[in-house]
Amino acid sequence: MSKLLIDTCVWIDLAKTPKNHGLLRVIEDMVEEDLVRLLVPPIVLTEFRRNRDRIEADSSRSLRTHFRLVKDAVEKMSTSPRRKKAVLTHLDEVSHKAPLLGGTAKAVLDRIEALLTAGEMCKPNTKIRLRAADRAMKRKAPFQHNKNSMADALIIETYAECLSSQPRSQRFVFVTHNTSDFSAEGGNTKRPHQDISDLFSRSRSLYFTNLGDALRRIGPSWMTNIIFEFAHQEPRGLKAIQEAEDLLHHQVWYNRHWNWRSKVLDGSIRIVEKEDFPTSGNTQHLIPRDIWEGALKSATKLEKTLGKKNLGPWDDFEWGMINGKLSALRWVLGDDWDMLDT
Repeated sequence: MSKLLIDTCVWIDLAKTPKNHGLLRVIEDMVEEDLVRLLVPPIVLTEFRRNRDRIEADSSRSLRTHFRLVKDAVEKMSTSPRRKKAVLTHLDEVSHKAPLLGGTAKAVLDRIEALLTAGEMCKPNTKIRLRAADRAMKRKAPFQHNKNSMADALIIETYAECLSSQPRSQRFVFVTHNTSDFSAEGGNTKRPHQDISDLFSRSRSLYFTNLGDALRRIGPSWMTNIIFEFAHQEPRGLKAIQEAEDLLHHQVWYNRHWNWRSKVLDGSIRIVEKEDFPTSGNTQHLIPRDIWEGALKSATKLEKTLGKKNLGPWDDFEWGMINGKLSALRWVLGDDWDMLDT
């Protein structure tokens, strides 16, 4: 088992970057299987909680206003209708995906906070605080840039304390994105700064500036499948959703059409001329001829366009799935739940 200390900036970047959310699953699985134990200085949890509202707000903020301004500009520009249509279609796709991607932020933030609160809390003692202060006075990393880096100093000194207080057989891993304060200056940023280099080695204590690389080193087999799975996950574009909704709409309409057709064939519903159709009373057993002939033409057109194999018949389970899919896609597009009108 490896003990893993992940800097606050890494957790924040992980929450803000949807394409890296697969890494969160890897950490959760590794923790559950006791392959990894998270070391959590209280300052990491405090900083994460202080930033999570901002992360959630930034991720959830709609970009539709900005896209609308751009679309207005595109409408006014002098270009070919085909090119204009292509640009506007692309903008609709991006505008649709942006809030969907942002909407996942809260769930990811909750998962990260659950991991942090369940980790091994490493409270800084007096010795840790004194060593952090000594770094500040001597301007050693992470204080080399003449700024207040006490939080970073507490994190690295907490890591140092864990190293010195636990058995030599225990492996430790430190991950940060803060290369300006923790990494070597003027060289390879994947190497630790000389002021903290004595804390790291090739086997017992490892330094990483990339979370994926750290997890791959700890458990190579855990990374391959989960990263492949998440690398291909992306919200559907607006055009794809609209096309799927349109197909389901016509499938439901065609099935209902055949329900009506079977009733016409068995005499339950009677076809009447338009002028003979009553304007009041119960008309469920009647259908105007012009409407019926229009429905027959529409059904024939659908059979040619979609192919009969895509129009049923379906068993009860399949029919329920089709209606459920149509309801869900219409809800995504703005309708109320259970909107199944055709």
